[in-house]
Amino acid sequence: MRLVDSTKLLELQNKPTKIRNICIVAHVDHGKTTLADSLISSNGIISQRMSGKLRYLDSRPDEQERGITMKSSSIALYHALDKEEYLVNLIDSPGHIDFSSEVSTAVRLCDGAIVVVDVVEGVCPQTRLALKQAYSENIRAVLVLNKIDRLIVEMKMTALDAYVHITQVMEQVNAVMGELFASEVLENEETLIDKQPEKPRPKEDNNFYDWTSALEDADDSQLYFSPEQGNVVFASAIDGWGFTVHTFAKLFSDKLGVKEDLLKKVLWGDFYLNSKTKRFMKGAQEKAKKPLFVQVIFDNLWNIYETIILRNDKDKVPVICEKLGIKLTTRDLRHTDSRIQLQSLMMQWLPLSNTVLDMVCTKLPSPKEILPEKVEKLMCSRIRDFDSYHEETRKLKDDFLACDSSNDRPVIIFISKMFSVDKSALPENKPKTLTTEEMALRREKARQMREELKSNVNSESVAKEKESETDSNNAEKCAEDEKEKEEENQTAFIAFARIFSGRVKKGDQLYVLGPKHDPSQVLIKKDLQIDPNKKLKDLQSDEHITCTEIKSLYILMGRELEAIDEAVAGSIIGIGGLEDHILKTATLSSTISCPSFSEIQYAAVPILRVAVEPTYPSQLPQLVKGLRLLNQSDSCVQVLLQETGEHVLVTAGEVHLQRCLEDLKNLYGKIPITASEPIVPFRETIVEPPKLDMANEEIDSQNIDKANETVKEPLITVHTINKQSTIKIRARPLPNEITLLLDRSSDLLKAISQHIKFLQGISKNDKLDSKLDELQINGKNQLSDRMLKLIEAFKLELQNICSKLGSEWKDVVRQIWSVGPRNCGPNLLLNQTPDYATKFLLHEKELKEDPRFEYESSFVNGFQLASLSGPLCDEPMMGVAFCVEEWTLDKGEEDTTYTYGPLSGQIMSAVKEGCRKAFEAQPQRLMAAMYSCDIVVDQKVLGKLYAALGKRAGRVVGSDLQSGSASFRVRALMPVAESFKFALELRTHTSGLAAPQMMFSHWEVIDIDPFWRPRTEEEYLHWGEKWDGVNRAKAYMDAVRTRKGLATDKHLVQHGEKQRTLSKKK
Repeated sequence: MRLVDSTKLLELQNKPTKIRNICIVAHVDHGKTTLADSLISSNGIISQRMSGKLRYLDSRPDEQERGITMKSSSIALYHALDKEEYLVNLIDSPGHIDFSSEVSTAVRLCDGAIVVVDVVEGVCPQTRLALKQAYSENIRAVLVLNKIDRLIVEMKMTALDAYVHITQVMEQVNAVMGELFASEVLENEETLIDKQPEKPRPKEDNNFYDWTSALEDADDSQLYFSPEQGNVVFASAIDGWGFTVHTFAKLFSDKLGVKEDLLKKVLWGDFYLNSKTKRFMKGAQEKAKKPLFVQVIFDNLWNIYETIILRNDKDKVPVICEKLGIKLTTRDLRHTDSRIQLQSLMMQWLPLSNTVLDMVCTKLPSPKEILPEKVEKLMCSRIRDFDSYHEETRKLKDDFLACDSSNDRPVIIFISKMFSVDKSALPENKPKTLTTEEMALRREKARQMREELKSNVNSESVAKEKESETDSNNAEKCAEDEKEKEEENQTAFIAFARIFSGRVKKGDQLYVLGPKHDPSQVLIKKDLQIDPNKKLKDLQSDEHITCTEIKSLYILMGRELEAIDEAVAGSIIGIGGLEDHILKTATLSSTISCPSFSEIQYAAVPILRVAVEPTYPSQLPQLVKGLRLLNQSDSCVQVLLQETGEHVLVTAGEVHLQRCLEDLKNLYGKIPITASEPIVPFRETIVEPPKLDMANEEIDSQNIDKANETVKEPLITVHTINKQSTIKIRARPLPNEITLLLDRSSDLLKAISQHIKFLQGISKNDKLDSKLDELQINGKNQLSDRMLKLIEAFKLELQNICSKLGSEWKDVVRQIWSVGPRNCGPNLLLNQTPDYATKFLLHEKELKEDPRFEYESSFVNGFQLASLSGPLCDEPMMGVAFCVEEWTLDKGEEDTTYTYGPLSGQIMSAVKEGCRKAFEAQPQRLMAAMYSCDIVVDQKVLGKLYAALGKRAGRVVGSDLQSGSASFRVRALMPVAESFKFALELRTHTSGLAAPQMMFSHWEVIDIDPFWRPRTEEEYLHWGEKWDGVNRAKAYMDAVRTRKGLATDKHLVQHGEKQRTLSKKK
């Protein structure tokens, strides 16, 4: 029976200081949902006995089946502490790496996080990731050390050993926090130094250097988890108990006759109780004494577990209950299952829900305590400067900080994701309970209808019967049509939202600001009119604002929704009726000067693709509609329509892919679908000519069979078809450091490219003055100061890398003409022509008049096209520099008839062809996407794990034994192309004793030429003339080419000779 109804929750919503918005984050299977169950049971929503078994927030059937959480879901809980009432909005998030995007969307809406760590497994990869996500969003965290019962029952540790082990686990967690803190402080220090004017140095002391770091001054008092601060809970969620040091300080202060505050300080740490002097002394470890924590707390716990579970001593249970002042029911005392007896006892003595919710209410901040740094992070992205915003936009920072719900404050709501619910589950569509008066009325009506029927039976004629038959047929048809219409729109989308400022009511008109909305550009426009009837699909590419009416508001209650009429700042709510205005995320506001919130940083990169098609081609429209709904409901999935007409689904991993396909079949499309084999992306690159052959012998010292080789000139000369332009291009492999820098700086490079396009657009426009007036640009630069500083930092870093690489890379910064593909990729177009100057990173200088300038964009586009699809298998290039050594343009007479098409198109084609030929003139390689696998495995089956990895071209990077357990943590790398069904195979071979977590790591060169044939003496010795082994790179390349419909050199028939029949009979 629920303890609190929705009216009480609504009342608490109006007090932002009494609201706590928190999420539970952890590695998979560390006990998040069980902990959430325990907290929910405190509100009477579920029974205490069912917590951990019911998994209330896992509402999907596949979540219950697999036993993992796949989506973040929220529930509002009531908690009373010291006569104060609190509203806790609890969000349970997934722990599986494939669903880490759900963690990102949850963390964005919260002010605090509960980090759960399994004390047996310790800090796992997802724990690190969750801590990083929480820290990057400026969220304060508290720690729950879960599954302490496993140390007693499974690991059979003593109380002292368990204490040491838990101390080590806490050190690991704090080390991760310290690492995050240090890296952020040092990053901020650099930006602060850039902002400050340079101080003049004293002349007399030339050797002086200031070694002090910002780390020394930074405040980390709130950063670490320490039990004496009260931000660590020791718990066993499955047994329903948990405590902090403060819990036992309260319990034992009277018994020991010590002040509670003193006990709080000495219960954790290197303190022991001197039995002679009855005083607490430091140095328990030094004097080989039992620490106070073990003596007072763990020894008692261990005694209870040993008595009830290990020895199953039923006679002592009533004695223990009496000592602890607990009353167990007769049913519990007689119960044959000792675990249930223990749970009943522990839930009364140390209730987990009270401990955790007390800690949440005291240690985690309310929405009113939002930090100014967090507000700035929410309002502007990393490459945007807060000061570059319009004054009206900057004023909104005060509204964020105030978190006020008065009517004069602007409404600011952030929607982190859209989630689907069945329309029948909405409160307005549920059958309402009838009052006694309504029931009496219905009875009366039914009685009257029966009487009428009886009187009409005799008077009905045959003609009327026929009429009624036709009527009923028509009615049935109408009913069928209505049913079909209803089935079409059975899914409703609810926006998962947090109100940061103002008050929102049903029927309010608000602006929906898309993720690309920029208030600076909108506020400049005069007479801006926003059409209230426009929806998302009606917007032009440069429009990002629509108008909407708030149709319904809900309190999120886990599996249920409760309708409300208004909501105020600080609340987490659901908003209905926005599916036509929002794709995945958006900002709702009453003012267009509000910026769209900075993009949510997702940890997992969607990399796994499949092509989907309906089993019956006539059902294609349903598939397209289903894909649209799936794209809207899942924050990580991407839906693409390829040029070939394929519908492609891009997902984060295998489990995510299976969930998406299930949703598409059963929920959104409701049709049978066929999915292709997973499509794996590759990259194409070139390398320096190898010095060793495949037999690891030096190539120079051997005779090479050059009969089959065609020596290609590395400098490629291409002409346009009308011979007016000549281009010379050479391809060179980019050093790894430059490739990584380009990959890291893709956002910045995209912004520079857009700015250059804008400048070129202005320079080609005759009405330059009117254009400038309209956009009000300060001089030529409309880039913010922060952006210019980032560009300078990028140039400096690139210059430093190039200076270490040798003379041929010395002037790269000045030579960069473009980056590709898509203006932000890891390939460079370098201008090494003696007579043509380009402006990429030096865009602020005047653009020089030159007849070739007109065709510069065509030249760059040719490079973009070439780098987007390489010659091996039409996959994007990576780590290639194309050096243009000559570009001449001799227009001569104008070709007015355009025999060969316009010159710009010819230049584009010539550059594309030249780049591809230059690429082919170098040693070519494929690059495979690599997963980093983190596998916790029992030492008994370690050999089977290594065998499974070896079979799939994986390699082990490191493995270490986990302290206090018999399991290893193995870190390995594996190509994505080989990873399908790896988890299933591993579980099968190891009887479920190994579970991998796979995450995209990087791109790696496959170190074999796709066109390799034996050519040196050693290679002929090893493999002979006709080598017929499997070339991994060639197999991948051919598979991609076959899928794309490109030619391959596979011969079905090697020697097509007429077959002779053995039979002589004719």
